[in-house]
Amino acid sequence: MQPVRHPDAPAPGELLGAHYGECFGCGGDQPHGLHLEARAGDGVGITAEFTVRRAHQGAPGLAHGGVLTSALDETLGSLNWLLRTIAVTGRLETDFVRPVPVGTVLHLEARVTAVAGRKIYSTATGRIGGPEGPVAVRADALFIEVKVDHFIDNGRPEEIRAAMSDPDQVRRARAFEVNP
Repeated sequence: MQPVRHPDAPAPGELLGAHYGECFGCGGDQPHGLHLEARAGDGVGITAEFTVRRAHQGAPGLAHGGVLTSALDETLGSLNWLLRTIAVTGRLETDFVRPVPVGTVLHLEARVTAVAGRKIYSTATGRIGGPEGPVAVRADALFIEVKVDHFIDNGRPEEIRAAMSDPDQVRRARAFEVNP
């Protein structure tokens, strides 16, 4: 089924912001996190940027493959804001095309390719040297829609309490619960 952007989704160009301050991918409270910033794009797509820092390296001077995969996963997961759906990664397949040096800004672009029931299929690319630069990494993913109870039932209670005491997090959780 062709993906459809939710009518209440953030407008194209709008910064999506962190879904949780402690998130390794988008949270600002993680000193060695990715601090990835995603913006709503056209259709059911987004763009994002992430700067590879020294804490993100594997081989000397190069980004660790797991960190690059995390950046792709975070970008792909951010697509769910446009569907107004809570979903978790079910499968993520990553291709490493070229090395990504420390200090590089990785320009990410992702889009939802199909939705089938609770399954959300998506794809992403990461480019170096600008949004039109050469592809360094790419990924295809399957996300599975879940209810907010998935996190309440499986997360650590102290973090769940902290997130649910944040009025912005409560508002977001309620907004997404309207989905069938």
